[in-house]
Amino acid sequence: MNKPHIAYLGLGSNLGDKKANLDAAVEALAQHNAITLLKTSSYYSTEPVGYTEQDWFLNAAIKIETALDPHGLLSFCNSIERALGREKTIPMGPRIIDLDLLLFNKLTFQDNTLTLPHPEMLNRAFVMIPLLEIAPDLDFGSAPQAWKTDTAKVEALSKQAVEPLPTA
Repeated sequence: MNKPHIAYLGLGSNLGDKKANLDAAVEALAQHNAITLLKTSSYYSTEPVGYTEQDWFLNAAIKIETALDPHGLLSFCNSIERALGREKTIPMGPRIIDLDLLLFNKLTFQDNTLTLPHPEMLNRAFVMIPLLEIAPDLDFGSAPQAWKTDTAKVEALSKQAVEPLPTA
């Protein structure tokens, strides 16, 4: 068996039963024999970014251990999106489910299908707030200095509308 890797994923939904969509995606990830779910953030209600004429999102972050390589994990995430009914019509538009590979070990990597760390994560409160909830001391390793956790930047991001989903 391959040496296990640690990866972080961002999840989002703003169509249908958003919580059920996120729950279904997490369950699908947990069912894969090469993935172990380690930690799940709270769910956060977040305003849309970019294309703003749409419903608010429900977002979360998860930490997993996997024997998959980055492209294998991305491919599996894309298959979950398709299985749950995701259709890519409007860039940054409404979606049943969105699974983004944020970090994979401390890998810095880019090709035509994948960039690690995720290139926009530090600019998105809906990613960073759930991510830092489950990994407050996250080490970006060999990532460029711009990727180092910056408290001032996280505080600025907190001005974006991100509200924890009340727990039952």
